[in-house]
Amino acid sequence: MKRKILSCILSAVMVGSLLVGCGSADGTTDTTSTPSTDSAVSSTDTESPSTNTDGKIKIGVSIWSSTDVLGSQCKMILDEAAEALDVEVQYVDQGHVSEKVTASVEQLCAAGCQGIIICNSSDTEMASAIKTCNDNGVYLAQFFRIISEENSADIYKAAQDSEYYVGAVHENEPENGEKLVQILLDKGDRNIGLIGWEQGDATWLGRWEGYKAGVEKWNEEHPDDQAVLSEPQYAGTSSEGGSKAAEALMSANPDLDALIPAGGGGDPLQGAIAAVERAGKTDSIDIVSTDFLPDLGDRLANGSMAGESGGHYCDPLFAFMAVYNAIKGNYKDNAGKFEDINFPYLYVASPEDYADYEKYFVNQLPYTREELVEMSKLDMEGLKQKAASLSIEDAAARSGQ
Repeated sequence: MKRKILSCILSAVMVGSLLVGCGSADGTTDTTSTPSTDSAVSSTDTESPSTNTDGKIKIGVSIWSSTDVLGSQCKMILDEAAEALDVEVQYVDQGHVSEKVTASVEQLCAAGCQGIIICNSSDTEMASAIKTCNDNGVYLAQFFRIISEENSADIYKAAQDSEYYVGAVHENEPENGEKLVQILLDKGDRNIGLIGWEQGDATWLGRWEGYKAGVEKWNEEHPDDQAVLSEPQYAGTSSEGGSKAAEALMSANPDLDALIPAGGGGDPLQGAIAAVERAGKTDSIDIVSTDFLPDLGDRLANGSMAGESGGHYCDPLFAFMAVYNAIKGNYKDNAGKFEDINFPYLYVASPEDYADYEKYFVNQLPYTREELVEMSKLDMEGLKQKAASLSIEDAAARSGQ
């Protein structure tokens, strides 16, 4: 397989030593922290959010979860950047529930944040988020998401016209979908079950487009060797949801030989793997997904995973840097522009693939404190180039190996 070399990822051991998340009655997490490499100071007081009284820059993070597989990796890199730049960070977990997504922006503005980075679910939520930030003079950037200029033209224009909307950091999701389904097709799989997370989620729709395109291309080129992609079962963002979706697909199709749990933070993937293992079908059903698991190397070796794309947890880091620079006054005249920062995926389909990236990205942080400080001084074009350049080769060169 021809690999696309990427970005970064962190080990679960490192994540476990750094994460603190506090759940509230409505399922949100409101964590105010001055991060360190040892701990994060947390608060569950969502009724009276803390304000920034010590002169520090304060950036809010609206995220589906700061404690699942992918979310915890995002939190770790953001906490490291925040400490390097002496920035205060406040997290709100919104579960990709639409009303909680929009409410999280209001909450973070009320908490005294000068900037917010957000992983929204649908473009429509961004209309409210942009208005709230415009009204409060708070800078806003998306991560893992971009507003569709084609499908949400009015919202895209509102972002473009806003002085406070800074930009979007995201991946090429249709390409990601095509590459993942090709891994399965190359392994001989022809009967593929599909698990989505939330209907209408912008990233999910992009990946689904890619899965379908990959299968259609294969079938056009191989009329005597056709592949079938199921309609999606939806799992939400929980392990239990992933398990039930996988069980439903296996029950409906005894000939199923592959599964794609499309994403949702990593927990649906874990549930789907567990369901396949319980059914005794690890040897007969190949699984690929997006969102690296902490034990991916072992799973590629034992066959419970056939391939994965990931390493994209640095998306929020670049959104954070963009908002930080806007707050500092380094990025000006945002109105009339729509900054689009593309980030690469890493694709692995063997233990050897995994070992290549583990050496530089699991066993060490992707950037040193000094490099994070230098990154914070880049102009927008420099930041885009930095995002696009991160790869195993780049990390090896920076490590002097």
